[in-house]
Amino acid sequence: MRVPNKGLLGAALLLALASVSQVEMARAADPPRAKVRSLCQNCHGEDGVAVLPGAANLSGQQKEYLIEQLRAFRSGRRQNPQMSVVAKTLTDQDIEDLSDWYSSIRVTVEKPK
Repeated sequence: MRVPNKGLLGAALLLALASVSQVEMARAADPPRAKVRSLCQNCHGEDGVAVLPGAANLSGQQKEYLIEQLRAFRSGRRQNPQMSVVAKTLTDQDIEDLSDWYSSIRVTVEKPK
């Protein structure tokens, strides 16, 4: 059996590690924001401030509340023409990530004078 050149083997190993590292970095590159941009921002805005009349503001909502509502839309316990369709595409991890994202946005409240 012929032993491969150590230099080529080392280069191949480094290339493989670099590829794996790039894939891992892409996965960690903020998946909630990608999902927000593709599904949520048209109605709720990327910052959670609704851009359409009748759409809820999501920024600053409690994480548990957001999780429960998304699960309710996904299961059909809660109905809305747009949300029922969108929520059916969400995984449990998507719901967790989106709820984390919107609940982490801080909102300042001012009482009327």
